[in-house]
Amino acid sequence: MQENPLELAKGSVAPDFAMRDKHGKINKLSDLHGKSDVVVYFYPEDFTPGCTTEATEFTRDYEKFKDAGIEIVGISPNDEASHEKFRQNMGIPYPLVADTKNEVSKKYGIYGLKKFMGRENMGVNRSTFLVDKTGKIVNIFKKVKPAGHSQEVFQALRG
Repeated sequence: MQENPLELAKGSVAPDFAMRDKHGKINKLSDLHGKSDVVVYFYPEDFTPGCTTEATEFTRDYEKFKDAGIEIVGISPNDEASHEKFRQNMGIPYPLVADTKNEVSKKYGIYGLKKFMGRENMGVNRSTFLVDKTGKIVNIFKKVKPAGHSQEVFQALRG
């Protein structure tokens, strides 16, 4: 039942994807090469408790990341309309990618079997990739615990 056996490793080139910013402009991850490091975090669903905690912390720490030359991008299977509501409700200043067909999560190897509350299903496993200015993955966080994750990521990039 494993959907995607792909495993990215540190040193791999981060797969490119398109994203829409809060002004509706479409950019690609590769557009940030040479400009900034990027935190690419995958989360299962807008408005769920863990995802809300994670988004709240990245939003709270966003200026600190920006001041350090780091961009943040969140990705989930929700559509653009859901992301817009989530962004407005949470005051999220960074791009959220609508990965409705799980194409990006599959490229990153984090779409697969999940176990939650005794049930198994296919979905996005909460993960974060740190991508440097050259477009290479420099760190990977799997099985992320949302509380405290923003700080953990910032320390990993600047520590």
